[in-house]
Amino acid sequence: MISPARRAAYEVLLRVFEQDAYADRAFRSAAEGLDERERAFAQRLAYGSVQRVRTLDHAIETLGRRPVRKLDPPVRAALRLGAYQLGYTDTAPHAAVNESVELVRRARLGRAVPFTNAVLRRLGDGIRPLLDALPDGPLKESYPDWIHETFVRVLGANGALELMRAMNEPLETVVRLVRGEPPPGAEATDVPGAYRVERVDGVLVAEGRIWPQSRGSQLAGLCMGSRDGERVLDLCAAPGGKTGQLRGDVTAVEVDPARARELRENLTTMGRAGVDVVEADGTALPRELDGFDHALVDAPCSGLGVLAQRPDLRWRATPLRELQLALLRSAAERVRPGGTIVYSVCTLDPDECEAVVDASGLRILPLADEWPAFAHPSRPEFLLTLPHVHGTSGFFVARLAHE
Repeated sequence: MISPARRAAYEVLLRVFEQDAYADRAFRSAAEGLDERERAFAQRLAYGSVQRVRTLDHAIETLGRRPVRKLDPPVRAALRLGAYQLGYTDTAPHAAVNESVELVRRARLGRAVPFTNAVLRRLGDGIRPLLDALPDGPLKESYPDWIHETFVRVLGANGALELMRAMNEPLETVVRLVRGEPPPGAEATDVPGAYRVERVDGVLVAEGRIWPQSRGSQLAGLCMGSRDGERVLDLCAAPGGKTGQLRGDVTAVEVDPARARELRENLTTMGRAGVDVVEADGTALPRELDGFDHALVDAPCSGLGVLAQRPDLRWRATPLRELQLALLRSAAERVRPGGTIVYSVCTLDPDECEAVVDASGLRILPLADEWPAFAHPSRPEFLLTLPHVHGTSGFFVARLAHE
């Protein structure tokens, strides 16, 4: 007998690592029909196993004495799932072992059942001591070396370790109050309009009263400071959380038709009328989009500030500096002299943050006086939210002048 939660988590592991699927999309499909308790358990197993896969593979290879890459995909997924339960949860060892073995048997790999059983029993005996003995660093915390090195550049060795640990755990759950009263039991935060909650109430979202959005993300939207009557360009606007924050006559640009459709639907849900959604490439805007008072460039990025929310992102993240610079310059060209541009990215990589701003040649308008708690540790003219310091997703924000 295999529990529905373990079956769902196993399917997510197969799809993420064998079919290059996104973890959140794979999970939505795999967890369909699960009750709330089973769904929560399945998500913990699936996301935890994806997140910790580098460390899990090290343990499997050390104790199982066979390269993970040479295993059949169902065996690989079952071992990773079992290893995660044995190493990082309080799951009864016999349940973790027996159900993982059964997953291999159900995959019609009877010849691999004895091997899977033997490796899992070795993991049951040895994975906790092995994990405890690992030196602090990217192997123990399960990050690619290049991400660890990037964090060290920004925060030093100790700060990088604290950051990696923080993003291996769930961060706070925060919503933006769109209208009406805050949800019952919600806690006000240091970002106006942002409320900390135990869970997101889907009914209130559907009614357009709240919107799930981290404090870091909301901060980026607030830094725009646009007012009624002003013309605002919002580049790379989907899914629309920040778009919904902006006052004024907003033109929201999104290159992907499916994401543009999602943007329109989300703005409707939020009751944000009057936004003109344009499907266009942000680096090659239509000629008529010109003369704006403000622009928001919430650019695509490596996402190194949201690794807690997206467990598979650390294994697929890519810096996008050239695209970011092209988008920033494109937006600046469409803002009138004296107008402002807010550049934000959900990453902590300096090459995608301050280096892009410096390369743009735009004049920096300091933000630290307005938001001192979020001042960048080495460039205080910018903002940088840090998961291990602020408890929210990591966002870099700069406000710039077009002259």
